[in-house]
Amino acid sequence: MNTRVPKVRRRKRILVGCAAAAMLALSGCRATADLVSYDLPAQSARYTFETTTNGATTVWNYTSAKPAKNDAPEHNPCLGTVLGDNMAACRPEPLIFLRYDLDLAVDNTAKAGDTHEIKITGYYQERLGTLPKVTSLKTEVSFDGGTTWRHTSVEKDGKNTFTTEIKHPKREQAAKGVALRINATDSEGNTVKQTLPTAYKLR
Repeated sequence: MNTRVPKVRRRKRILVGCAAAAMLALSGCRATADLVSYDLPAQSARYTFETTTNGATTVWNYTSAKPAKNDAPEHNPCLGTVLGDNMAACRPEPLIFLRYDLDLAVDNTAKAGDTHEIKITGYYQERLGTLPKVTSLKTEVSFDGGTTWRHTSVEKDGKNTFTTEIKHPKREQAAKGVALRINATDSEGNTVKQTLPTAYKLR
């Protein structure tokens, strides 16, 4: 079976570095300030990107297409433009990021044996022009360090925002704290799976 190598027509993409605290192990990757850039083939394709930061693992699956010249706003120009070594068009990847409102006490704990509500919001890099909508979000919780997981009910609570209720066990039944696993999908078919091994502890 013959496989054709795509014509060498490269494009520049940028990604906010805080989404990849671990440096990208990608060919041609460069980093400066809060930005990481890398080259991708010109044709649209599906990609998987995974990072682990402070024990939390995040896996993105997304579709990356050739950027138009106006995909990077003037106040957030392409990295190559900033460095003066590449004037090719660029744009951020359409990665879904997750923001948590865990509603914890000042010591970052929640009450054991109680029903606890948390709020999760999906968002994107500010450099991304046309924003998809987060259409679905599923949550799982573990009280034994990730050995077993159980689904929790989720309700939509505004644009890209969802709430879920977690029934906490007794404190001694969750000695390792509360672990969360979130799966979200947007209107363009991009997905994110994020696992927080210890989102918070019980008191």
